[in-house]
Amino acid sequence: MKQYLSLRRQVLTRLREELPSHLSYHGIEHTMDVLNVCDQYIRRYNLSQEDRTMLKIGATVHDMGFLKSPKNHEETGANMAEEMMLELGMSQKQIDIMRGLVMATKIPQSPKTELEKIICDSDLDYLGRDDYPEISEKLFKELDFMGIIKTEEEWKNLQISFLKSHSFHTPFAIKNRQPKKEYWLNKLLNS
Repeated sequence: MKQYLSLRRQVLTRLREELPSHLSYHGIEHTMDVLNVCDQYIRRYNLSQEDRTMLKIGATVHDMGFLKSPKNHEETGANMAEEMMLELGMSQKQIDIMRGLVMATKIPQSPKTELEKIICDSDLDYLGRDDYPEISEKLFKELDFMGIIKTEEEWKNLQISFLKSHSFHTPFAIKNRQPKKEYWLNKLLNS
């Protein structure tokens, strides 16, 4: 746990100080949101102390690669986190779990373990929440800045396509986030 707290402090400080300001979605607030949702899963599920720590590490570092580039940020971030974890004396097993957690969040998500399912659902939890419009607006601004999308119509179509193709993985999210996600999808389809 001491190693995690040291890692968390280092990563959050770097994200706060070094992330480009145009990252309106992939900023420190997103990382803190994912950490918060992971904490909710930790309280909900009977996870071992090691699994709790690994989930928190995964949530903390999952978008750290944006410090270098949005391209392949998962791989970049996993490599950055591995260096930090080695410096903190963490085991290869822990590094492998962290890498699996980070890579599982890559779109399209492909979680293999229970922890990977939790982090994937935590990463995209907002899709089934009341704050979806505000958070998706941040992503729109970020993608617009990067030149990935050019118009509101493109953005709407991208959202519809993404919401249709996305699946939640945990029983909690399927029960408690899927209905609201479908509500947002229908709203987009009928606008």
